Amino acid sequence: MNNESKSVIERKDFQALFDALSAEGYKISGPTVRDNAVIYDEIGSAEELPIGWTDHQEGGSYRLTKSKKKTLFGFILGPYTWKKLLYPPEKKIWEAQKSDRSFEIVEAESKPIKQAFVGVRPCELKAIGIQDKILRDGQHSDPEYGALRRNLFIVAVNCTNPGNNCFCVSMNSGPGVSDGFDLALTEMFNGKDHYFVIEAGSRAGKKILEKIPHRPAKPEELEQAEKAVERAASKMGRSLDMKGLKEILHNNFDSHYWGEIAKRCLTCGNCTMVCPTCFCCNIEDTTNLGGDRAERRRYWDTCYSVDFSYIHGGSIRSTDYSRYRQWLMHKIAYWQDQFGTPGCVGCGRCITWCPVGIDITEEAGAIREKA
Repeated sequence: MNNESKSVIERKDFQALFDALSAEGYKISGPTVRDNAVIYDEIGSAEELPIGWTDHQEGGSYRLTKSKKKTLFGFILGPYTWKKLLYPPEKKIWEAQKSDRSFEIVEAESKPIKQAFVGVRPCELKAIGIQDKILRDGQHSDPEYGALRRNLFIVAVNCTNPGNNCFCVSMNSGPGVSDGFDLALTEMFNGKDHYFVIEAGSRAGKKILEKIPHRPAKPEELEQAEKAVERAASKMGRSLDMKGLKEILHNNFDSHYWGEIAKRCLTCGNCTMVCPTCFCCNIEDTTNLGGDRAERRRYWDTCYSVDFSYIHGGSIRSTDYSRYRQWLMHKIAYWQDQFGTPGCVGCGRCITWCPVGIDITEEAGAIREKA
């Protein structure tokens, strides 16, 4: 997109974006504050966004604080990801009902809905694209995921204030978006002026933009927005040198350092639950006490569970270090072997929500140094 295609929406007109999306039949989801954290949930207006809230993150630490700036997207990232709205944590696959001497299989029906995600960060947009390769375009695609993606409208928000655990620049996933969105915003606030530089990335995006009060962006506004994103790129709290890292990890599969990491790892699986790309799941069959009804459900699972790698005779990965190694190797190395891209987008959630603050950038870097 060139600068000529960019416009400006004033803060006072931002509610019009919600009104236009609602008029088109979209169910709107976005960030909002609940239980002292920013989460993603259904919202109906701009006033439900985390206005004036910001967050401070370190390894194993997350705190929300009120800021004097009344920005709508002044926070970084919370524990929730958009994955939960495209690839639900729990899903009924089918149900079987007994009838006399036979039974009937009732497939779970899911009606595709039109969804609009407002406030998708660049790293999260990259994560959605990664999941598309697997769950929509892969060899074993998920029809429900594909249906939800076909009906999805994405309003991305460029990042201008990265956090201490962010390293999206290292993963080529931010802090600015380049494609994959319908509308993209850069929020600008200087105490007096509060506006959004906006560009449309699709026909659907142009259609919605036409319904919102906007004006052509001034050259100085475009310059300020571009510089804000450029500054963000230089303020990453973390970095990860990806050059040759896949091969280094493969060559250090038996490194003793995995055991050093495992001395701290609780194998709780928090990092997989908050990860925007992890897709591991478990299938469970249950029968009611009367024996006349059974159902099959899919649940999110984690490779940190001993049972996850269980086969006849025992678990393939019975030790803590082997399960941590599987996770890190999959994120950085195996994912590239399977899907042609790393499974990490540098959002830093796994660092923030690890109870003991294990840092994937530090651990991968340590293995590089010891190679």
